[in-house]
Amino acid sequence: MPHVKVKARPMARDKPRAQDPPGYVWLTDRKGFETLKCQGYTSLADSPEVSTGVNTIARLIGAMTIHLMQNREDGDVRIRNPISDIVDIEPNRYMTRSNFIQWIVRTLFLQGRGNAVVFPLIEGGRLRELIPIPSAYVSLVQTDLWNYIVTINGREFLPDEVLHFVLNPDNFFPWKGSGYQVALADVANNLKQAATTENGFMSSKWKPSLIIKVDALFDELGNPISRTQLLEDYVQTTEAGQPWLIPAEQFQVQEVKPLTLSDLALADFVKLDKQTVATILGVPPFVLGVGDFKRDEWNNFISTTIMPIAQLIEQELTRKLLTAKDQFFRFNARSLHNYSMDELVKAGSEMVDRMAMRRNEWRDWMGLEPDPDMNELLALENYIPADRLGDQSKLVGGET
Repeated sequence: MPHVKVKARPMARDKPRAQDPPGYVWLTDRKGFETLKCQGYTSLADSPEVSTGVNTIARLIGAMTIHLMQNREDGDVRIRNPISDIVDIEPNRYMTRSNFIQWIVRTLFLQGRGNAVVFPLIEGGRLRELIPIPSAYVSLVQTDLWNYIVTINGREFLPDEVLHFVLNPDNFFPWKGSGYQVALADVANNLKQAATTENGFMSSKWKPSLIIKVDALFDELGNPISRTQLLEDYVQTTEAGQPWLIPAEQFQVQEVKPLTLSDLALADFVKLDKQTVATILGVPPFVLGVGDFKRDEWNNFISTTIMPIAQLIEQELTRKLLTAKDQFFRFNARSLHNYSMDELVKAGSEMVDRMAMRRNEWRDWMGLEPDPDMNELLALENYIPADRLGDQSKLVGGET
């Protein structure tokens, strides 16, 4: 597919602008502030919670096989040809289908801000490879009220010359994805600050378990050597659990409970933020470590989150790579649902009894190899082959 031969225009550079210096309220000394502060831009890819949710979605979609289907009067059937092999097995020389699809999904959610671009390499009129383009090399440039061009490393292409996957279409430019950066930005910063605060509390040395009140001169306590000498003389023991012997008139020992993370209710805020991330991404909270696994919730996640994202990939692949109107790509989602062994046995048994499934197809559900003796359809009446139902003796005048 030839690219548009248009001279690349230089990219405009944003003019540097002055920024107001950040303002701080100092509640501790500089060293303590360095422990607890949280500055700078927080990338969604750097947030463990966001990254975990996105990686879960990407792995599940990447695990599904992609079938090239064809419409027929008696139903859709799977076909295999060089295009289906490229999409489902080897999209390019360096990646498998799973890695390729995972890259698309992660780019849509994180680096691409709702956009992922793949270049279809066509040689001699045939599709050879699907090359993923890093979002840093891609620009989507509006040319008029509706049209746009895709710029890849300075070269311009029409939208129908590349695969442009879009997540969460923009309100003003429906051809462009907007992603979830805006919705996740604040909660990602909150989670980063919570992690910074937790690390600061765990590593801070200002958490004494005991404070010993000493009747001594200020000059003596102000000298580190003198303080160390007092501890060695009266407090330091040779064995664990050995009691201290201290002068009653000079020492008063008090237990001090330092401020803990529970006092800050940090865990509650983190739990709430994780639930917010799960809601925005559409993943079950237990994926992010909140709550327990629920099978119904998992299956609903497959149907309402995984499949809509898989379908936007299906539709772009079908629209740009296939010319036959009766063909389309489809992800196989059955393997992602959480079925129990009893459910598979029961459903397969009913399908076999009604001649809607062969026993080898049933064995495939169970992960078993096909058996050459189980290719025939069985009817419920005495479980005989379908083509011999009329041979029953009770139907031809014989004994029942």
